[in-house]
Amino acid sequence: MKTRPMTILLVMLAGWINRHQQDMIEYLKAENAILKEKLGKKRIILSDQQRKTLAVLAKKIGRKALDEICCIFSPETIL
Repeated sequence: MKTRPMTILLVMLAGWINRHQQDMIEYLKAENAILKEKLGKKRIILSDQQRKTLAVLAKKIGRKALDEICCIFSPETIL
């Protein structure tokens, strides 16, 4: 079976995009950790619209994944 040049190009592009997304996620996790550290034990009050926005995005990710990432808000707060 021959490997087409276009297939190789698409696989390389997919790998690059995946790596770029992982780098972005790592940055955002570090940024969130720093913000959480700066806030300390201070409580942040969310508006209904902010809670709704986070809930819509969090629902796509799922509770288990939310527990794994560095969150400022707990899943119970937004879901």
